[in-house]
Amino acid sequence: MIQDDAQTRERLEAALHVSRWVSQVASGCPYPSVAALLDVADLAARALSPAEVDEALASHPRIGSQGSGSTASLSRAEQASSTTDDPALVAAMAAGNAAYEEQFGRIFLIRAAGRTRPEILAELHRRLALSPADEDREVADQLREIALLRLRTLFGTPSSVSSPGERS
Repeated sequence: MIQDDAQTRERLEAALHVSRWVSQVASGCPYPSVAALLDVADLAARALSPAEVDEALASHPRIGSQGSGSTASLSRAEQASSTTDDPALVAAMAAGNAAYEEQFGRIFLIRAAGRTRPEILAELHRRLALSPADEDREVADQLREIALLRLRTLFGTPSSVSSPGERS
């Protein structure tokens, strides 16, 4: 059973650093299972406002950077499959990140877990062609997917990177 306590709130904040979302998900406690928690968390994350997206992005490192703080180890684990020593790929990712930041005014965010660096780079290029409104929706959805994966990790349920919306 998942209770509304300090540890649960810390885990929720590590999954998605959005105050409204943490409060909304925690207010549903106790949850009889991780699956029940994931259902509520998924639904609550589908309503992220632009300000909440900005709030969440403040705690995410750039793809390829280690980051710091309480979510650094989660980010490192999520990006593990996409690490590369290929200097051309590293340079292409840096250039893509810079272009994205110039175009959209924020870091490029993607659910990196289960994706290779070339796949991430291809997705970055695809998203550079999106309108700002479409990209806003894309970022909010990526935050939701990351949050669900992190909740599975933080509450001890194996994750499925190929289909983050499914329950284990």
